[in-house]
Amino acid sequence: MSFAHGPAMKNRFMLAPLTNLQSHPDGTLSDDEFNWLTLRAKGGFGLTMTCAAHVQAVGQGFPGQLGIFGDQHLPGLSRLAAAIKAAGSVSSVQLHHAGNRSPKELVGQPVCPSDDPETGARGLSLHEVEQLVEDFIVAAVRAERAGFEGVEIHGAHGYILAQFLSPEINKREDRYGGSLENRARIIFEIIEGVRSRTGPDFQIGLRLSPERFGLKLAEIRDTAQAILKDGRIDYLDMSLWDVFKEPVEEAFQGRSLMSYFTELDRGQVRLGVAGKIASPAIASRMLTDGADYVLIGRAAILHHDFPERSRDPAFTPVALPVTAEYLANEGLGPAFVKYMSTWPGFVQAA
Repeated sequence: MSFAHGPAMKNRFMLAPLTNLQSHPDGTLSDDEFNWLTLRAKGGFGLTMTCAAHVQAVGQGFPGQLGIFGDQHLPGLSRLAAAIKAAGSVSSVQLHHAGNRSPKELVGQPVCPSDDPETGARGLSLHEVEQLVEDFIVAAVRAERAGFEGVEIHGAHGYILAQFLSPEINKREDRYGGSLENRARIIFEIIEGVRSRTGPDFQIGLRLSPERFGLKLAEIRDTAQAILKDGRIDYLDMSLWDVFKEPVEEAFQGRSLMSYFTELDRGQVRLGVAGKIASPAIASRMLTDGADYVLIGRAAILHHDFPERSRDPAFTPVALPVTAEYLANEGLGPAFVKYMSTWPGFVQAA
């Protein structure tokens, strides 16, 4: 699958950016995270994406998170990019800032588009919003310096860019608040900055989610269409929680949530979907229903070589729960296995 910029994917499988809690406290890459990701690249994923990597120290969202907010992260990132590419997979870093979802014990004072009494997050000043835009852009430049072929901007799941999109959370009265155009402005500025300050073959993706966290489906659909029409990104990654679900909002029910995005005019931009794509049959169905590619999450945790196994029509993914030993053999480090143990029904009790 080709893109407007950068290398083609050898297939339609993209590794979803998965929280794994296994890098070092300062955000530098650990051997466990390196092994987890490179094993997926070797397992046949067309594009291998890191977990969410925070672009500011105050934007950390979880312990053991990979960082990209300083040059101290370059050695590990460079090692990772080279290994992913050597395995024949396209390499990408997901750029992230948790906003009001940053745990206080990790960052001290979380920040948000506006003061948020519920979480105790402090509203950003105009200068700080401008700095946030700059730090996303600089992180993309840093990813390119490390040898990555692209980045994905994380605008989903109620993290800071989604907080700007949310009319419930974003109460700003400057150019970043109020109308949908203003609330989406930060995303357009980041895309524009990354495109203008990276090379002509650098890929840009964007992740959006259309529900929860105060988001309105119609607004996210309109934002997605505007970004597709703008044409500066290479792929849009729609995180749908479940690719078969209907919208939560009653006015939009009666058809799949996914269909509201596959019907958009995408021009040269590729459209992918994520959400409980647990088997090759479901992946194939999503492509038939209009997606250009699929993002594989849990199934990639269970099978590092899910794309290769999908060549076999008889392949059936392993049934849950699995043992901790099984996950270790699939390249998960101890911190990641412990994290998966908190997911109901995923790991057998010891």
